[in-house]
Amino acid sequence: MKLTALRNFATLRTTAVALTAALSVTLLSGTTAAAPQKPSAITSLEKEGRTWHLKVYSAAMDKEITVDVQRPADESTPAPNIYMLNGLDGGEGTANWKARTNALEWLAPKQVNVIQPVGGYGSYYTDWQKPDPVLGVNKWKTFFTEELPPLLDNTLKSTGLNALAGLSTSGTSVLQLAEAKPGLWKTVAAYSGCAQIADPVGQQYVKLVVENRSGGMTSNMYGPDDGPLWSENDPVINAEKLRGTLLYISTGSGIPLIEDVQYYLNMAPGIDGAVALTLGVAIEAAVNGCTNNLKSKLDSLAIPATYQFNPVGTHYWPYWEQALHESWPLLAQGMGIPA
Repeated sequence: MKLTALRNFATLRTTAVALTAALSVTLLSGTTAAAPQKPSAITSLEKEGRTWHLKVYSAAMDKEITVDVQRPADESTPAPNIYMLNGLDGGEGTANWKARTNALEWLAPKQVNVIQPVGGYGSYYTDWQKPDPVLGVNKWKTFFTEELPPLLDNTLKSTGLNALAGLSTSGTSVLQLAEAKPGLWKTVAAYSGCAQIADPVGQQYVKLVVENRSGGMTSNMYGPDDGPLWSENDPVINAEKLRGTLLYISTGSGIPLIEDVQYYLNMAPGIDGAVALTLGVAIEAAVNGCTNNLKSKLDSLAIPATYQFNPVGTHYWPYWEQALHESWPLLAQGMGIPA
């Protein structure tokens, strides 16, 4: 009995020491068991005629994202999805397809779900390396390639065939997203986007948008200028990943028409309008050079694409709306619907 009692006491003492040690490590390290992460999900859905207003929780960004969907002409039949990405302001302001064009009205008779995400100001719709003090947490690549598509397919009962269109900064993003998830989007249309970002010229273009215009820091986005993430996210460097995707790529020359001049001066009379016009000319001329470089790379890889090099045109909405119309046959082809 005494021997048994001693053994039991020793066992209890050993267990107590082990528990005390484990507790000490936990307290010293300041760690506790991690709470289970909420999965990505559609948290609310409001219907306004043919427009569905979705709130989508992104686990990657730990926040809700607004996604508006214009439902197809015949809602009783499964339809494909076309994702329409906005430019610099991510659709948070008035610089979006709905406010600046008649694209939604033009698409209304077509058998397609028009996906309109709202958010991502100045983010380039990419996965940022770390949170930014001004622009916050950005994991848009994860959101668009992993989280959102299955949720939409399930909720909309869509066909699973997707197309992707973007303009200006998102003209870069759509190519990055296509390379991140080959095959997810059957057709990708990039209007006035600068595909190269890793070289000094491309980096300066990104910095102009992220830092000068949006107040963020590209060091939080892709790290230092000589860091590997710039090359890893450069659509030109990674162009091989575009093989098999139907591509439509358009740009203007930067040469303004009288309508361009009137637009900029009416938008902001006086010196501000003149500055805006100058920027519109310079940006589109730079984009034209980027697009030629992308074409050269794709040609060298024997990857086909449809190009539209307009001999005139600055960096603004009427040209992108025209490009949507001109690219529609290819977009429709990828989605398996009549043009």
